[in-house]
Amino acid sequence: MTDTWIFPDWPAPARVHAAVSTSEGPGVSAPPFGRFNLGLRSGESAEVVGSNRSVLQQALNLPSAPRWLHQVHGTTVAELGPLPGAAEPQADAAVSRIPGTVLAILTADCLPVLFSADDGGAIGAAHAGWRGLAAGVLEATIEQMQTSPSRLMAWLGPCIGGPSYEVGDEVRSAFVDHSAGAAACFVATRPGHWRCDLAALARQRLAAAGVARVHGGGFDTFADARFYSYRREGARSGRFASLIWLANN
Repeated sequence: MTDTWIFPDWPAPARVHAAVSTSEGPGVSAPPFGRFNLGLRSGESAEVVGSNRSVLQQALNLPSAPRWLHQVHGTTVAELGPLPGAAEPQADAAVSRIPGTVLAILTADCLPVLFSADDGGAIGAAHAGWRGLAAGVLEATIEQMQTSPSRLMAWLGPCIGGPSYEVGDEVRSAFVDHSAGAAACFVATRPGHWRCDLAALARQRLAAAGVARVHGGGFDTFADARFYSYRREGARSGRFASLIWLANN
């Protein structure tokens, strides 16, 4: 781990590569966007974001340009190859079996989840804010990977931590109504409000879906200034990227 990049520590096959950017990267963004905003929908100019995305590809020696998504807090999963289409797919997760394909998830408090099959034949990436997580975006990604969940592993990227994330009754109900065990991931604060451990909820959902090997976690984007945080910075928060790709050889 460095101030510029985070490289997942998980036992993925050698042909599977992954990295997470931070706001401290080698970009050209200006305040209030840190140095390395990669999100087009934060208010920064498309020219600056495009330059940062080019720097990202060069700095990580990516085999192709990342396949960015138009994320909408849903459960749609796109199956992608390395050649971009005319527009970003409207989806909140992606899978690929094609070498050279770089899957990308943008976040600023929501949870990015990366997936790898044991044999390196398939990869996945999901954007799991509370709405998508409750609606089943992780389960949809697992299904689209067409691999037995027992042969998958997952890595939880940087998201807002439980001590920093206060939510209302509607968020807690969205999870507890689905599984009573989710109540353990919420701590009461004041009437109608709860601290929410998003990563713990994801671990529960993954376990229930049959993915027993879950790595990562332990981040707090709100408390750690290396990361963009919508809750800390507001609507003009930048976005950092969680990337996963299959090597060409």
